[in-house]
Amino acid sequence: MHGRVKVKSTAQQEEEKRKEREKKLKAFVSARDAVLRKRSAGEHDEEALQLTQQLLSSNPDFATLWNYRREVLLQLETSREKDEVQKLYESELHFIEACLKVNPKSYGCWHHRSWVNTRLPQPDWTRELGLCDRCLSLDERNFHCWDYRRVVVKESGVSVEQELQFTDRLIGSNFSNYSSWHYRSTLLPQLHPQPAPDSIHSHRVCEEQLLKEYELAHNAFFTDPNDQSAWFYYRWLLGRGVCVCSLCLSQAQSEGLMLVLDGQPQQVEWRSTHPRLRHSPVWLCDLPPGSVSDISNEHNLTVHWTEKYTHRDCALYTGCAESWCRDSATDQELFRSELSVEKSSVLQAELQSCNQLLELEPQNKWCLLTIILLMRALDPLGHEKETLAHFQTLKEVDPMRSSYYSDLCSKFLIENTILKMEYAEVRVFSLSNKNLTTLCHLDQLLLVTHINLSSNQLLRLPPQFAMLQCLEVLEADDNAIESLEGLYHLPKLEEVSLRNNRILFAIQSKCFIRNPFSAFRASAWFDLVSRSQYSSLINSYRLCRIMEGQQI
Repeated sequence: MHGRVKVKSTAQQEEEKRKEREKKLKAFVSARDAVLRKRSAGEHDEEALQLTQQLLSSNPDFATLWNYRREVLLQLETSREKDEVQKLYESELHFIEACLKVNPKSYGCWHHRSWVNTRLPQPDWTRELGLCDRCLSLDERNFHCWDYRRVVVKESGVSVEQELQFTDRLIGSNFSNYSSWHYRSTLLPQLHPQPAPDSIHSHRVCEEQLLKEYELAHNAFFTDPNDQSAWFYYRWLLGRGVCVCSLCLSQAQSEGLMLVLDGQPQQVEWRSTHPRLRHSPVWLCDLPPGSVSDISNEHNLTVHWTEKYTHRDCALYTGCAESWCRDSATDQELFRSELSVEKSSVLQAELQSCNQLLELEPQNKWCLLTIILLMRALDPLGHEKETLAHFQTLKEVDPMRSSYYSDLCSKFLIENTILKMEYAEVRVFSLSNKNLTTLCHLDQLLLVTHINLSSNQLLRLPPQFAMLQCLEVLEADDNAIESLEGLYHLPKLEEVSLRNNRILFAIQSKCFIRNPFSAFRASAWFDLVSRSQYSSLINSYRLCRIMEGQQI
């Protein structure tokens, strides 16, 4: 009919688009081949610049073309005067800016722009800073631009204070600007460092500025409690405490360890507690035969860590056949640091502020998690009950991360129990019926003789469980344990109870049987484990069967 526009079918449109793509691809491939031929022939002329410009204008991520373009520019630079070189590279900057409009996050573009500014006789850093401002106004999380801005700031001499004010503007316009919060965390220690007689704590921020930063973070997460950017920055602020660095032998690798017995160096072979642990926090060795001829006297042992020029002393006491060199978690302040009155009052004030927000937003996961961390910094044992309640709420409001919260809760419970155990100076560790999902800090349980892990949600006894070298009694009933890998290398283990688990054994490495532990007989075990494993566990197996009221 007259006067009506013919509408193309979808098939026709797709066919035309396909032909158009093929046409562009042929032109691109033809130009690419021409460029590569010129580079192979060693031709560095104006035509090469034109060809690479044609290709990079449509695809700025072609790294080989940027490399070739730099080769051409360096060649042209040798035959031109200083003013001409300035114009050549200024023209290059304009071209790069056009490419950035095609892809603002092109690695090649930003790298090439940094290189061009190093070749410019008179770089205009003010213009470059303005380019960064424009790019960040379009995409505030363009990390390529943030990295380039740091280079520009360093070269142009922009003060740290000016950059901090720049982050003020960006954060003020959008609290969700994570990149600005992060950049701010790198500037504060430079502008407001805590006075110290040495450079050990140069990363810390002075207390006066910290209080201002707390207020800034409060404004952000009280305005939008669900935005994570301010919460991460707040966590960083709260972590500005003293970092205690100390050596513990159990944290070393075997390389560089040397044993001295009564002033005489000994040739010993260090080993981890499990064959799979090539990097271990616990290392063992046997004294050479005949090195200790008189066991009725005490002997002095020193372990030197030659790589760090330090050592630890321990003793082989009278009548003992072994010696352990270990620092307690309390002495090392592994799980909490001693706080001054001033710092405690600051953290208490922050905890109060978060509790006020929690009253307004009772299901805010960031607030709940921050409260838990503040409680642990202040008094992990005193706040244990509240912490467990908050973890339960976290699992309900954020079910997608419930496994993470369960593991974190398990970690905190184990840390608390280690602290209680060391305060009481006992070697018994009990965490039954605590809903544990994972085991951690096992190197801190090196001297434990009795451990109760019954009625939890553990899936395995990992290789790290072999660090419990003094363990004599293990109770782990009513879990979901499928693997006993860490159980085969405990030399002092005498009693084991593993009822109501899902022990997983391999038969001829082809199939698996999943049954309660009590379903296996000693004769069946012998076919499934090595003779050494069998001999070390058969007594435990008998006792486990006796615990069930059965006889072998």
